[in-house]
Amino acid sequence: MRSIISDQDADILRDALMPRRTVLYGCAVVGGIMVTPLSSTFAQSADNAPGAAEITVDRARNEPIPIVIPNFGSGNGATITQVITDDLNNTGLFKVISSTSSSATPDFASYKAMGARAVVTGNASGGRVEFRLWNTLTGQQIQGTAYSFSGSGDVRRVAHMIGDVIYERMLGEKGYFNTRMAYVAQTGRRSNPTKRLAIMDYDGANSRMLTNGKWLVLTPRFSPVSNQVAFMSYVNNRPRVYLFNLQTGQQRILGDFSGISFAPRFSPDGRSVVMSVTRGAGSDIYVVDLASGSKRQLTSSGAIDTSPCYSPDGSQIVFSSDRGGKQQLYIMSASGGGAHRISYGSGSYAGPVWSPRKDVIAFVRISGGFSLGVMAPDGSGERILTQGYTVESPTFCPNGRVLAFCNQSAAGAGGAGFSSSIKTIDVTGFNERSIRTSTMASGPSWSSSNT
Repeated sequence: MRSIISDQDADILRDALMPRRTVLYGCAVVGGIMVTPLSSTFAQSADNAPGAAEITVDRARNEPIPIVIPNFGSGNGATITQVITDDLNNTGLFKVISSTSSSATPDFASYKAMGARAVVTGNASGGRVEFRLWNTLTGQQIQGTAYSFSGSGDVRRVAHMIGDVIYERMLGEKGYFNTRMAYVAQTGRRSNPTKRLAIMDYDGANSRMLTNGKWLVLTPRFSPVSNQVAFMSYVNNRPRVYLFNLQTGQQRILGDFSGISFAPRFSPDGRSVVMSVTRGAGSDIYVVDLASGSKRQLTSSGAIDTSPCYSPDGSQIVFSSDRGGKQQLYIMSASGGGAHRISYGSGSYAGPVWSPRKDVIAFVRISGGFSLGVMAPDGSGERILTQGYTVESPTFCPNGRVLAFCNQSAAGAGGAGFSSSIKTIDVTGFNERSIRTSTMASGPSWSSSNT
């Protein structure tokens, strides 16, 4: 069987993508970046203890937080300034105010007059970046951290890490900037496209192709431990699920079924993958243990059961099925057995994915057009977030605040005017934005981290 990528390409990817994490003398080392806390000359109040929110997300949505971001310097400093600014502005929850000041201690009076709620100070020199986050109203330091790195490719990661710290300290939620997305990169004619497995930073930067385009790929899914991607590939024109290891750059078939296997999704602990397997005119849901390769059948309804997704605690699976005559959403135990329907709106439902927060399930509804929505796990509170000619493949960021999805436009004669891109939107339907990619893109899957 033809390899999806060459051994040489696999070695390059292994070196580029291998995660590294350790702790050295109280300093965390994450992916080769040393993270060191900086002491403050100001005593922190109880309100500024780690994890405490400076403002609520609901309030920030209505009144974006004015925050001062300095110029971290030239070269790497300019990159860091721009990335942090973009990270915060793109959430719709912050209003970044630029500053040329390099003073270690802010002029709080002038920043208060500007309406700033918080101010960042810092600088970059060579492979070291220092930053401090201050509460403008109290004059206290909220956070101080230094980052040391050796590779030029780490500059954007450091900026994303700083952005994550600011996001968490101001809003009380984990940030999601230092993450990646797996996706399908599409080139060529719409009638005969080349679709390659690809990976990029959450904002579209540092895109890399993982497969050579010889075989069509679909539905990539990131592992919760961020070192593997499951996807469907038409290798030798036989659609099956493969596992791509980002540490080694190698791939293997996952569960060599006699039928077509598709729609993979990892369990929360990353130890198994649940997927659909064709059986005659229908399909059943199976789970495959990654260590042993053992397979276990979970459904046998005689219908098309597909798009399974685990609940965050791994105890349940939501999936779509036409067992009732029309494609709807169902929930069953992770061990299989009886399933109960949760969707009852007009049209058909597909592509369910459980939020990391456990509170909602995202879905695609097809009724005349395509809609992206969310509902509670019991089926209540259904809300449509956005609509389009085609919207599909929802995926949550690690904190559950934002969804990424594929948005496609209609095609004219000969495929003219067709486009396929990845967009993001807040779970409230707020702040819909596009991610810039070098090719047409579809099938996003958000990682849990970028380490």
